[in-house]
Amino acid sequence: MNATTFHVDSEVGRLRQVILHRPGLELSRLTPRNVDALLFDDILWAKRAREEHDAFAQVLRDHGARVHYFADLLAQTLDVPEGRDWLLDRVVTPATVGPALLDAVRERCAELDGETLAGYLIGGMLKSDLPLATPHSLVWNALDAEAFALAPLPNHLFPRDNSCWMYDRLSVNPMAKQARRRESLHAEAIYRFHPMFASAAPEPILDGPVGTLEGGDVHVLGNGAVMVGMGERTTAQAVENLAARLFAAGTATRLIAVQLPATRAYMHLDTVLTMLDGDAFAVYPGLADSLRSWTLRPSDA
Repeated sequence: MNATTFHVDSEVGRLRQVILHRPGLELSRLTPRNVDALLFDDILWAKRAREEHDAFAQVLRDHGARVHYFADLLAQTLDVPEGRDWLLDRVVTPATVGPALLDAVRERCAELDGETLAGYLIGGMLKSDLPLATPHSLVWNALDAEAFALAPLPNHLFPRDNSCWMYDRLSVNPMAKQARRRESLHAEAIYRFHPMFASAAPEPILDGPVGTLEGGDVHVLGNGAVMVGMGERTTAQAVENLAARLFAAGTATRLIAVQLPATRAYMHLDTVLTMLDGDAFAVYPGLADSLRSWTLRPSDA
């Protein structure tokens, strides 16, 4: 498999392969106490969500698309020793579990197969999920039995945000909200170490402190053009960095930056402006008739 296998030329071309996340344990772990912090408006009916998602995935298959499940890709990545080490080095840290608990959690993770570990990394890890004896850990002793040592990631339901392809380039995105940032680590681990991608995916085009960017704000228009919304989740700094790197790689010839209201109702560009065909968009009625926009070109970079 070579890098040209993975290529997104437009929002409306034929879909050949897609990564979905089937709702799992993480949705069942939404509660009235954590729903706001985890960026959901309400608790979801997890069983019904899985049924509806399965029907959606089958429609894609019926139309010839190959469906990859994110949790399966992550599990297979965790079965690669280098991939497991890379990800755990970034997820299980003094900042997430405290220094006294670090070795014990890493040892517990080492005992788990890839599928089980992926389930915990996405679904969250309760104190009761970790049969550890660590009396000297303040973090451990302060946690209730049913408190999370590692928070669930229910927003994995929206995999278009944590990474996206623009023509032949990959962006693993720096997410705006703390509750979603581990998603990008999972995505990067998959693209770096999963056998399907390890020798095929290019280096992520964004790295370091470049602002915040989410894939729901990115439209691949075709013919070298990219449109990016700037609103609640995506910053001008990230868009300018993205444009410079796309131009340097010869991937894009212009980037149209569109300023959106920085409110939850206009959270992502694709929810208010959806490409239907090469010259047609569905527009949210509440969107202003005129939005500020800027066109960046390689000569500007």
